[in-house]
Amino acid sequence: MESSSGKIAGFTASPGSGKRGSSSAASPFSIHSLSADLLCIIFSRLDSLELVRCAAVCKPWNKLIYSSTLLRDLYDKIRLCSSSSSNLSVPVEASMKRYFENLAMEQHRLSFLGSSADVHQWRGHSLRIALCRMKRGLILSGAEDKVMRLWSVERCKCLKEYFNFNKNTIVDYDFDENKIVGLTDSQICIWALKSGKGIFRSHEGIFTRGICMGYIDPEAVVGCDDGSARVFDMYSGRCTRIIRMHGAPVSCLALTEDQLVFGGSNFGTVTVADFSTGEQLASMKSSFSHTGMKSLCFSTHSHLLYGGSTSGYVHCWDLRTFRPLWETRVSPNVIYSIHHLACDSSTLAVGGLDGILRILNQNTGETLSRFILNPSTKLDGSNSTSSPFKMNIKAKAISSDIEIHNIPRSQRHPITCLAVGLKKIVTAHNEKYLSLWRFHQSL
Repeated sequence: MESSSGKIAGFTASPGSGKRGSSSAASPFSIHSLSADLLCIIFSRLDSLELVRCAAVCKPWNKLIYSSTLLRDLYDKIRLCSSSSSNLSVPVEASMKRYFENLAMEQHRLSFLGSSADVHQWRGHSLRIALCRMKRGLILSGAEDKVMRLWSVERCKCLKEYFNFNKNTIVDYDFDENKIVGLTDSQICIWALKSGKGIFRSHEGIFTRGICMGYIDPEAVVGCDDGSARVFDMYSGRCTRIIRMHGAPVSCLALTEDQLVFGGSNFGTVTVADFSTGEQLASMKSSFSHTGMKSLCFSTHSHLLYGGSTSGYVHCWDLRTFRPLWETRVSPNVIYSIHHLACDSSTLAVGGLDGILRILNQNTGETLSRFILNPSTKLDGSNSTSSPFKMNIKAKAISSDIEIHNIPRSQRHPITCLAVGLKKIVTAHNEKYLSLWRFHQSL
């Protein structure tokens, strides 16, 4: 789940911080310098959704929130408001924790069904932005200027810059609380998230042109234009396995914690392999559309794999049978990116060339809502990266009976990449700006 930025009562919790007790880990101006009693007073002023988000910031906050009476008191208030009965039993801690997590996911789902969203746009790079990722209250963007930038979700402020070792363009990347793993045409590179220092790069020339990548410590998998997926030990730089996936370039990848790699191809097939052994396990494809795959997204909660194609289809395969569960054409144009919140098993965000942001039902493929930007504002900005141009605009939902070709292109900037957070989505448009969509719960 995407976490809060940790900004409470004028204090700031630094990204990824979770240590307490040492002078180096808790400065006098850090939220972690406060006692448990003071933190409980602050947390008691938050609602259930904000409490669940705060519990995901770090282990000390998680332990404090779930071991105190904060959630128990909130649970009592919710139950008393929903029923007049006075004999309601309070659940044990495990079920109460599950209740609030489910409540947060339900509010997340309902927010995507509203009629509008607030969109904050800012100039993030001097050249076109190709990629964006969002995790733990942070956004990471990459552009043609060969620089990656880390942004605060709450303030849309640049926190850190990461420069490539050899000035090659980053073609794909991902990050966690400690590091960024990036792929250039011929190298894997690793940066320390906090310091911005480059700490590793693989030897050049060990694989042909890399197109996409994914990683699960300590291994990274690179999809190449020769149809292979190459598995690397990220810290020795050694290529440990070469998996023959397709006869065409591997256009997109997805990995699972149980050592499976899914590789999509320009032929429209998706190969499933065990990346610990290199063995191919299955090959999946559409029942009727054999166009190229552009994006893949795996759901850990439902064992479903989603794919977006060049012909505007979104596909869903059940990994227990390796067969299509549903397939639906949501757009007349290519689908560049699909994503969902890790804990969410209900909604799926889809973006592509037509510039419509769509929310789909994960289990049926039904389009739940469609959003476009408000046409009354025009994107423009300065050349300054230290004080980037910012604009707040509105997005509006459009009904299912409105034909896309009747919507002006000025309202439909192509979505080349997107990432989903709690009640928010960040999008890149192959332009110099990023868009952060903040959704509000439908009433």
